[in-house]
Amino acid sequence: MHPESTVEQIAERVERLLVRYEELQRTNALLSGQVHTLTQERDSLRSRLSAARGRIEALLDRLPTNAPDPESMVSTDQRHAG
Repeated sequence: MHPESTVEQIAERVERLLVRYEELQRTNALLSGQVHTLTQERDSLRSRLSAARGRIEALLDRLPTNAPDPESMVSTDQRHAG
């Protein structure tokens, strides 16, 4: 094997590695953007979930503590209807 052909092979390999490196950099940039977008979406959903929980808790707090039993209400309604 001639030294020139070995140098050419190494140069070709280095060129292929550089192309692959650039491809990986672009892929990494795209994936980083997706991670950022998904992180923002997750944070937004967490915020909305927290707000919804707060509204549900507020509604539950407004319910009467001594609510009548639903079964007793049905029997009472049936007695008035019949």
